[in-house]
Amino acid sequence: MAKKDAPPRWDRKMQQRLARGEAAALGELYDRFASLVHGLAHRVLGDERAADGITRDVFAHVWEHPEAYDPKQGPLRSWVAGLTHRLAVQRLRATETAALTRGSEGAVADSEELERKVHRASVAARADYIVQAMPTPLRAALELAYFQRRDYRQTAADLGVTEDEARRRLRLGLQLLSTAHDAGAPPGYGGAA
Repeated sequence: MAKKDAPPRWDRKMQQRLARGEAAALGELYDRFASLVHGLAHRVLGDERAADGITRDVFAHVWEHPEAYDPKQGPLRSWVAGLTHRLAVQRLRATETAALTRGSEGAVADSEELERKVHRASVAARADYIVQAMPTPLRAALELAYFQRRDYRQTAADLGVTEDEARRRLRLGLQLLSTAHDAGAPPGYGGAA
């Protein structure tokens, strides 16, 4: 059995390949995480073009600084998500601050609104990340309950599990989602923006 603090093998190998400058490794990493990166950036920024820019910036950073990832701190997926979050929040703050500077009246109230906007975007991005990262059985139960408005009995029947198991999956999924309000950055990321 592997030690708990040992990083996944794929993460270590990917970091080593990137450090050697293997372009194919960057392509593989992009294929695996591009939708995650773009989705998180779009959730924070609410702008397709800005999310495209953040996606480029994230993969450029990973390519130029593969040593910045520390496998002992968590999975590569979480590190990439944290990097995305940090860059997207920086872009949001810079954009909003520039807009505030252009119309400097009410700057204190506007800066407070900016911080609220950043916090809301961060919580939403974290919730998206949690849903994408949670085990498939939990996600499937939540999707049935939320999008198809199924109760736990209907969810159990649709999934072919007992009612107790459906309730357990829904409870665990909701507990994971409730952590989105606890911090602004995706899990495994050591610092908030």
